[in-house]
Amino acid sequence: MFDFTLTEEQALLQSTARDFAARRLTPTMRAHEEARGLSAEAIRGFSELGLAMASLPEAIGGQGLGMLEAVLCEEELGAADPGAALAAPGPGAFGRALVELGTEDQARPLLAPFSSTASWGALAWTEARALDERPGFAATATPEEGGYRVRGQKAFVTHAPLAGWFVVCAQVDPAAGWGGLGAFVVERGEGVTVGARHRTLGLDAAAFADITVDAWVPAGRRLARGGDAAALSRLFAKQGLLAAARAVGLARSAFEVSRDYCEGRRAFGKPIGHFQAVAFKLADRLIDVESARWLVWRAAWAWDHGGDEVAALRHSAQAIPTALEAAMRAADDAVQLHGGAGFMRDYPVEKMMRDAKQLALCAPTSTTLDQLATALDLGLVPDPALTLPTPETQPIFT
Repeated sequence: MFDFTLTEEQALLQSTARDFAARRLTPTMRAHEEARGLSAEAIRGFSELGLAMASLPEAIGGQGLGMLEAVLCEEELGAADPGAALAAPGPGAFGRALVELGTEDQARPLLAPFSSTASWGALAWTEARALDERPGFAATATPEEGGYRVRGQKAFVTHAPLAGWFVVCAQVDPAAGWGGLGAFVVERGEGVTVGARHRTLGLDAAAFADITVDAWVPAGRRLARGGDAAALSRLFAKQGLLAAARAVGLARSAFEVSRDYCEGRRAFGKPIGHFQAVAFKLADRLIDVESARWLVWRAAWAWDHGGDEVAALRHSAQAIPTALEAAMRAADDAVQLHGGAGFMRDYPVEKMMRDAKQLALCAPTSTTLDQLATALDLGLVPDPALTLPTPETQPIFT
């Protein structure tokens, strides 16, 4: 049975992340967005905080903290600035891909530099368009002597302009469709060309770009479980939970800013928050925040305590869309409750709305997760074409 009472260590980690976010991220939210990147001071602060490797296993050089500790920290960072949280240096989705798709021997040397330097990794999964002639990716991995020739284009790659290493997912067996994938570790200088950085609606402190790959990759850098649908589902469920935790933080901030604004602005002799139409809207958004948080915590707890992967996947499929939708509702209502001021950059809520909209594309979509949850509930083998983010369903920022 899970318990929502935090341990002393978890509470300390949460308060440390909250203090860092309040001091280093909230005051510089606009500056980071306008600069389209983190300041040297913020990068240094993230490194001092030590979260980059925190939730990775000790066996491969991480700190061995669980998913619950990870989502506790991400909520606090997301409450301050989800763009900065996403832009933080570290292995990110690259590290999670090594954990879920590779072996300890593959992951350990590749992750070692991240523990001592402020650097970035990337996961190149998404492609912008679906193929007409067959299911699967357009990017291919063709066997060559001693390895593979990986060729193709990948879209919306998070950290692409900064990353030194990429996990590139490509089609090894075209006839097998989504069952014929492989994942390959490619160094930037080995044949990765990074396109122009995207200008995005929100989260602009983080860098996104398309990449073109034409690289020979030794056989040892093909991740052992890169074509395993179950391993890929774990990868996207855990990555999605981190995005969901940031969404909970964003929703919490949007609610708190709205509540304070509605208490301070007066009309007809009393604060506007005392009118039922406004009060009920605020109450509903707080319900959203609390509900989403407990669902995210429950899913994280399920992953940490193991033993029932089906339950952990189901809980994740419920938590992720709930949190992402809660963030969008909270941010949208925050703009509405601020009236004309909500569209002004003098207030943070217009940025929250933009960030919430884009944050929803940093995890599998609600329909994809609904498909996963339904398959698990019915005892079916999840179909990768329906339960993984694919060009047929929705490209995502990874």
